[in-house]
Amino acid sequence: MSVYDGMMKGLSEALEHAEGKRTLRTEKLYVEPLHTYSAEEIKKIRSDLGMTQVLFADVLGVSAKTVEAWEAGRNQPEGPVRRIFAMLQQDPDLPEKYRIVTR
Repeated sequence: MSVYDGMMKGLSEALEHAEGKRTLRTEKLYVEPLHTYSAEEIKKIRSDLGMTQVLFADVLGVSAKTVEAWEAGRNQPEGPVRRIFAMLQQDPDLPEKYRIVTR
């Protein structure tokens, strides 16, 4: 589908909705707020995974110096990494499940 066709389809659907001919799908979702991780919590997540700072950095796509700074309390991780930390806490096997690491 071309960009033009996609736009025309969307406009047609919007018009149908405005005319009462189409019901929009709406769903209320709850998004868990991001947790702010302390240096100790970050180190515990890494340790619980059995990873060195270098390996943990590779898994997260950051430098080892970044992980070192987080664990020393000099810097704080940003939103996406904080969400990944929460996911790793809930499922420590995540890196292997998604083939980020292999044994």
